[in-house]
Order: sequence, then C-alpha cells, then structure tokens
Amino acid sequence: MASAPHLEFERDIVEIQNQIDKLLDLADRKQIDVSGELSGLRDKLHTLKERTYDNLRPIEQVLVARHPQRPYTLDYITRIFTDWIELHGDRAFREDEAIVGGWAHLENHSVMVIGHQKGRDMKENLRRNFGMPHPEGYRKALRLMRQAEKFRRPIITFIDTPGAYPGLGAEERGQGEAIAMNLREMARLKVPLVSVVIGEGGSGGALALGVTDRILMLEHAVYSVISPEGCAAILWRSAEHREAAADALKMTSANLTALGVCDEIVREPAGGAHSDWDQTARALKEALVRNLETLSELPVDELRQARWAKFEAMGAWREQA
Repeated sequence: MASAPHLEFERDIVEIQNQIDKLLDLADRKQIDVSGELSGLRDKLHTLKERTYDNLRPIEQVLVARHPQRPYTLDYITRIFTDWIELHGDRAFREDEAIVGGWAHLENHSVMVIGHQKGRDMKENLRRNFGMPHPEGYRKALRLMRQAEKFRRPIITFIDTPGAYPGLGAEERGQGEAIAMNLREMARLKVPLVSVVIGEGGSGGALALGVTDRILMLEHAVYSVISPEGCAAILWRSAEHREAAADALKMTSANLTALGVCDEIVREPAGGAHSDWDQTARALKEALVRNLETLSELPVDELRQARWAKFEAMGAWREQA
C-alpha cells in the first residue's frame, strides 16, 4: 500500500508519524536502541488519532470517505473472501469496470459479491470511470444478482461511488431505467442481501446496490442523495457553502443510524480505514458473517416482508390538519 497523502486536519498526526519514521531510520543506521522514545511517540500518535477522528465535522468525514488511499471493493474482497471468481459483462452492450462482481466464499458461505470500484491512478480511473457506472454496469450487477437467486446464494454489495455516470451516452442507453430496475428487482429477490457503504455513497448510483436487508456503514463513510458540493450549488448557488450542505444532508454513519437508514456502524481504526486496511477488513468481515448468518436463518417470505417494512419505515413526516 502506497503512503497516503494527508488531509489538512491530519497535519499534527503526520508530524508525529514523521518523527517515528526518522527515529526508526536512525536506529537502523546507528544500531541503537530507541524503544523508549518510540513507545512514547506511538502512544501520543494513537491518542491524537483517536481524538481527531472522534471529533470530525461532517465535511471532514466526506474528505475521509473520498481519501485516495482508502481501501476499495477489490481490496476488501482479497482480504475478506476466498475463491474469488470475477464475472464480466451485461450480455447486452459491454463490460463496465466501474462495477465488479463474482462468486466468492465468506467462511462457509458461498456468496455473490458486487461493488463499485474506483482506480488508484489516472489510467485506472479512466478505465473504471472514477467509480461512476454506466447503465451496463447496473445491468451487469442485476444479472449477477439474478444468478445468485437462481442458485439460492446470498448477495453482498459494496457501495462506493460519487454517483451514476450522467453522460449523454449513458442517458441514451437508459441510465435511469437501469437504476430503477435494480431498485425494483432487489426488493423482490428471494435471498439474503447485505450492503456496506465503504466510502462515498452518492445518490441513485449508490442506491442501485443498496436495497438490502442490512445496510452497514464504515464509521467514516457517507451516504446521501447528493454531494455537499452539488447541494450547495443548488441551494446557495455556490460550492463554497459545501460545509453547511454537509451538515444539513445528515450523511454520516451516526446521522443515518439515528434516522434508521443504517443498521450497523463498523468501526474503523484510529486514523481511518486508509491507515490500516487489514484491521478494517477484519472488523468488516466479522460484521458481514454475523449479519449473513442471522439473515440466512429466516424463511424467504419473512425475509422479503422485513425488507419491504424496513424501507417503508424510512423517513419522517408531519401531519397537518
């Protein structure tokens, strides 16, 4: 894993980490014992990380969710699942690499895994369209979900996209219809479904993989109908108001748990998921296994009824005479 660029609020964390790295380098070159100094610095670093990440503002959570070194779907697949076999294409137009999917094993469960996938560099991002699927990506996802239902296997989805691609070609090929079809068909599926928001869940492009029995969120992930920048541009006619928009959107895992959208928050390491991919994957694996085993015990009719009731109960309203 490449060294991560730091965010503005991580400046003090980076300074202490640099001191630790210099001390380790000195110890290696001079063959001296610096364990005492290292212990103190590491304790200070851990405390600072916890204090910083426990008090993030919503707009800072958005920045963490978008961090370029945050683990993506394939990073989790290699750490959580075994026997991964990727499947390709929507059988209608082309392969869309902004969505990946295939068969895998989660401990003793055979599952279908589907998720948004971003790139690590410009070349890969262009190939994966920055994690923004075209309609054929959603049609591929639906094809794989139907295949999982055919073989009575659970489905796990990873949500991490700024939104569905809004380009002219995508609209001409039925972007809205492809998303709507996924929403309808996921509600009908006769197998357990678990989704996890691992980064940025944006608009219908995220929801097209999110009509599930359980919605998990990593601690610093966000999930909303629009980005803070887009919301600010509409309400205030300027993206400069994105901080106010992030507050108003109630898009953090804590907000969405309180609103009944998120079922469980998966805690991230001190310093965020980008600071320790393996620890994050272990925590996520435990949550996935536990939820999947609970859902697998339910009869099909009860499973679907609970899914429908879950989404019907979302939201709040006031009655006026």
